[in-house]
Amino acid sequence: MKRIFKYLFAFVLLSVFWCVIVFFGTLNGWWHKPFIKSNDPELFKVAVNRKIENEFVGNFAMSIIKGGVVQKKLFYSKNKKVDQNTIFQVSSLSKFVSAVGVMKLVEMGKINLDTPVSHYLKRWKLPPSAFDNELVTVRRLLSHTAGLTDGLGYSGFENRDSIQTIESSLNKAKDADTGISGEVKVGIEPNSEWKYSGGGFTLLQLLVEETSGQSFNDFMVTNVFKPLKMNSSTYILNDSLNNRLCEFYDSDNTSAPHLYYTSLAATSLYTSLSDLELFFQLFLKGKNGEPIGRGQISPESLRLMRNPHGEVMGENIYGLGAMLYIDVENNEHIFGHDGKSNPPINTAIRINPNTGDGIIILETGSPNLATRLASDWVFLETGKTDTLLFPMLLGKMTKIILIGLLVISILIIGIGICRKKRKTAANSGSMKLGL
Repeated sequence: MKRIFKYLFAFVLLSVFWCVIVFFGTLNGWWHKPFIKSNDPELFKVAVNRKIENEFVGNFAMSIIKGGVVQKKLFYSKNKKVDQNTIFQVSSLSKFVSAVGVMKLVEMGKINLDTPVSHYLKRWKLPPSAFDNELVTVRRLLSHTAGLTDGLGYSGFENRDSIQTIESSLNKAKDADTGISGEVKVGIEPNSEWKYSGGGFTLLQLLVEETSGQSFNDFMVTNVFKPLKMNSSTYILNDSLNNRLCEFYDSDNTSAPHLYYTSLAATSLYTSLSDLELFFQLFLKGKNGEPIGRGQISPESLRLMRNPHGEVMGENIYGLGAMLYIDVENNEHIFGHDGKSNPPINTAIRINPNTGDGIIILETGSPNLATRLASDWVFLETGKTDTLLFPMLLGKMTKIILIGLLVISILIIGIGICRKKRKTAANSGSMKLGL
């Protein structure tokens, strides 16, 4: 019996060691094979072009940026031509841009990041909860740490007339993704953990309207888009931009509907590749090492956006409206945001603040192509697995762990059998000598 416990102990010990090694290796990309071995802009462009020719993409636009300067662009379309001025809906990448508007409102003295959001709202209030709603602040809404448990996820409306009011959507979003309650409420202790909340950004949308006296779209156009010369950006598509809107596709190669949203700040930005290149310039550092902000937003606000505010399992993953993908030198992170919705829209922007390098990808028709390509770009830039690449490698990690456990099992069983045979042979020899 003691021998069996020894083997079990050895199995557990080796299994834990193997799992730790595989987990660490996955974090560091040991098992990941990027589609290209270099992030040289020209080589990267060629490899991406080859990749999108081998899988379905309805529309595709990409910029590769080096030292703050656009080096290469790539466009692809199934039908209607796509170029740098084509309008894309960018799903949750909207939050990154919307956050700049909220920070602008802070700079204007209209709101404070750490004031309870309830102090600004008149048209709607958070429902009573088991927790202190006064702990729900602007900062925590921007960083998904406000304790909201809506889990939204908006599916949108095919008919513009079906769009809810902001207040009605906050009570219960009719376009909530399947399996989501759609109710915006405090369900866990604010600031206790990071929990993604599309409803939190819809609440921020209401906050902007309440404190600015303008509609959310008018505020963003007046205070962010026009000053930055982002003339192809809006949250509500107008006739002058509609003719440049890209076509929408499902992943099965069929046409998909154009969806409309109440949740403008969370998921309904319309913009172009050229406008996002201008937006990218906000975060470039000047000679003093601070983000230049193009004279429209302060370096302090931009620095706050990329400072860690939300973490999961000890890893910093979110700032204020910005995803933190991987840590780099000088206590910085590659940051930005991704967008994903269905029918498939997938968008991504990654910014390395130390180098001014980055990538912007807009696409329709594929559920995760932009994220896969952008995460590979980060891997080539840093040699590390970023926040969104790691989940994509979980399947491979699990497979490697299981193979290793099988090998360990076979090894220990083999050792046990060999030792038993040796012991039997030794006992047999002793008996013969005794005769």
